[in-house]
Amino acid sequence: MIELKTRVYKEGIFMQNLEKMLFDGVRENTPDYVKNDKVFDYTNKDKFTFTLTKDLVEKLGLKKWFEGYKKEAIVSTAGIRGPQNIIYPHDTRFPINTIGITLATLAKALVLKEKYPNNELIKLAGCEVRYNSKTYLDIIARIQAALGIKTLVPVERQTIPIWLASFLAFKLDLVGAEYITSSHGISVKNATKDLNNQGSQFLPNESLEFVNKIEQILDTIEKEGEYKIEFSSSNDVLIDEKSMERLNNGIDLYVEYLRANVANDTILDKIKKFDKKIVIDAVGGAAYNTLSKILNKLGVEKTFDWLNTEEDPFFHSIGKDIKNGSFYDWSLDITVISKDKDGKPYFPVINSLKYDEKLAKYPVGTVCLVTDPDHDRLSVVQIEDASNKDKALSAGVDTAELGNGRILCIFSANQAFLMLMDFWTKLLKATGEFDKHTRFIVKTTASSKSWDEWAKANGIKVINTPVGFKEIANAIKKIEFQLEKGVKNITVEDIFKNKVELGESPRMIFGGEESGGMIIGSNDIIKSLNGRTALAMREKSATEAIIIASGLVASLNVPLWQHLENIYEENNIKARYDVRDDIAYYNESEPDIEKLKAAKVSGEALRTKNDVFYLSVAIALEEGMITLDNAKEILSKTFENCGSRLDFSNLTAVKFVGDGTYLDFDDKFIEIRPSGTDAKTKAYAGGGDKALLAEWSKTLGNYSGDLNETYKKYISEEFVNEAKEKSLKLYDIFASKDIDTREFKIPEYRF
Repeated sequence: MIELKTRVYKEGIFMQNLEKMLFDGVRENTPDYVKNDKVFDYTNKDKFTFTLTKDLVEKLGLKKWFEGYKKEAIVSTAGIRGPQNIIYPHDTRFPINTIGITLATLAKALVLKEKYPNNELIKLAGCEVRYNSKTYLDIIARIQAALGIKTLVPVERQTIPIWLASFLAFKLDLVGAEYITSSHGISVKNATKDLNNQGSQFLPNESLEFVNKIEQILDTIEKEGEYKIEFSSSNDVLIDEKSMERLNNGIDLYVEYLRANVANDTILDKIKKFDKKIVIDAVGGAAYNTLSKILNKLGVEKTFDWLNTEEDPFFHSIGKDIKNGSFYDWSLDITVISKDKDGKPYFPVINSLKYDEKLAKYPVGTVCLVTDPDHDRLSVVQIEDASNKDKALSAGVDTAELGNGRILCIFSANQAFLMLMDFWTKLLKATGEFDKHTRFIVKTTASSKSWDEWAKANGIKVINTPVGFKEIANAIKKIEFQLEKGVKNITVEDIFKNKVELGESPRMIFGGEESGGMIIGSNDIIKSLNGRTALAMREKSATEAIIIASGLVASLNVPLWQHLENIYEENNIKARYDVRDDIAYYNESEPDIEKLKAAKVSGEALRTKNDVFYLSVAIALEEGMITLDNAKEILSKTFENCGSRLDFSNLTAVKFVGDGTYLDFDDKFIEIRPSGTDAKTKAYAGGGDKALLAEWSKTLGNYSGDLNETYKKYISEEFVNEAKEKSLKLYDIFASKDIDTREFKIPEYRF
């Protein structure tokens, strides 16, 4: 059981002081030359030309900036993310800045114009609530407009969710979309998520197309001395709010999609008849703008109460803290666990949500559905009587004290999503729809092994992918490609090299990942306005998750922890427990960018050393250089002083899984992977003994990566140094195999 620690403060004062501390730190650590020179006036709403000169490239350090940007593009799992100067966004010492956004937007636009010459090009640009997001959106729209690309933007440049931008890119047959977010990351971070014409996040090869174009632009400046970049006016006719106004910002089309999918009559009736309240916490406030309108159109709005409906880039102080006398940001991941001064574990983000106060009026059994600023992730918590604490813990569900004889059950996405896919499957079986198609789920390797066990028990195929929702979308598109070609036995090879046979008319039950993102597959083929087809949408959607979760909650007469335990029993699931360790090698909240960069570089070196230790074993096995017994010997010797419980004798495989290394045992799995967006190592474990899994993940995740003599006896240091490059080639082979090569044809737009 983990304590929910209570902070004493006057309402609002603590939040204001924290934000002031953040802003004061930024001002103090921003040099005067940055404060006094915006490089170009991005607040100027009129048409203008920005001339990027050779001297300016040198002064701004853009070549060094580009090196870091390109590096992120190659490995990033969810957009090219990074910290920004939240007060002076032109500060090129930071990865995300107005100059970088300008170059990236220009490069993407030029790539599109080369791919589709003499065509009407239409993209969408949207954002959530983060600092400077609307400035970046304005820059993106104006550069595209100046190059003749029409950009759909929400009415009055309102916030919209990432999944709506993705949905509209597919549904309207756009050439792509830009979305500005850093998901549930810390407040000072931002990013652009680049979406292609399918609405999928760019794969590395797609990112490299425009990254290479940036390099060409910088080379041109080096040779010719300058490069002129045109900005249209902010109210240019090609920056199109009117089309989005006619489309009701896309909400009507999305409701139509939902009605044919998770928001069917059965689920809506359950939600409408539910006589209790379900609480939605719209962390950051951006989700409320769209989701409230959708729930209203579906006629279920009365079932829900809301928290945090006002848009706030500081996220209502959620995840914010003071650590060692300085401002600290824990991010918005409610599953993050820390330890207090007495060494007791607690949930710092849950603590900052103040549920002991905000949920005080709600009865035992109340479910709160928590989403993030771009509204793509879902977390589930439920108020429970403290007398059931031990039972909830036995089911693997973490708890926190709420006071007054109540606890909060905190469900991991692994647990919540297992309940949701089970609920959806039972509905399909009840209507007779289930058996009409081969059914499959797509999941990331780091997600729970209980999902694989559940799927096997229900006759559902499983496709495992590397981490990242773009990988899930890529797998779905490979299936659709074969479906359209009329292949009689559609087959997909997953990242484990399993050949998954799906027959001639498969349908997806669920696609998702342990970090909180999911979609439900559609029973009917989804069609764009121009007739393109899909089995599921390309981006995780907390709206889909909230609707199906609400249907589940409205159907139950037992607590969620009990329902979860029932699913384990019904499906004879052994791997009931999952743990994750996030090992951060530096403080992301450091306000001095030079210290931050230096800390990140040294942290990345530690992360990489840990990564290649395991990666080299996996690739050596792949190439037949060592045997499995050799791998067991290497690992046993490395961890021989870490306790007898770390026993490698039942290790069955060590595999490279696209962005990390997967150690498979006959009773558990351990996955070690470097973060695709930061100097962190993520260690995952799943199996039947939670305490043991925690020991495994902590020990292997924190290992230094040092090579002992047993290791070097089998695997040379030269091989270790080449492992990362080898892994990138292996990933490229996997991602490209049976790739979706359906040609995108720009239609005659009629919306």
